[in-house]
Amino acid sequence: MNKKDKRRLVHEGQSHGTIVYKGRTPVGWCQYGPREELPRIDAGRNYRKVDPLPPEKKLWRITCFFVDKDHRGKGIANTALRATLESIGKQGGGIVEAYPVVSKKILAESQWIWFGTPGMFKREKFKPVAQLGASYLLMRRTISPS
Repeated sequence: MNKKDKRRLVHEGQSHGTIVYKGRTPVGWCQYGPREELPRIDAGRNYRKVDPLPPEKKLWRITCFFVDKDHRGKGIANTALRATLESIGKQGGGIVEAYPVVSKKILAESQWIWFGTPGMFKREKFKPVAQLGASYLLMRRTISPS
């Protein structure tokens, strides 16, 4: 999805994201959405090797996090993740995918942690599904409607 497509979704009220505030100041966010909103992952060479999901299941994707540099290390991304999962439940639930970084080299470069880490997803009951190359891990969890 390019910027033009994303802008259109935002203007149509069809884009998904969770914002974390400290008072009135936004300090972090999590981008997520259904497969249709975030389709590029389907084209990934390693992703295509993973067994496909049943077509009748709603698939959600958590693709990235951002935390303001002055608020890092304070649980903001974890808060955003929990709020995102709650939002997905309110929207009917389904299977949720995440793609955290597992490469120690990439993790050493802090700007790449925005995909999340396996530990933060494991704490929220995600299970590893498949290695996506040397750098990423596909993890999934099913969220019931709430």
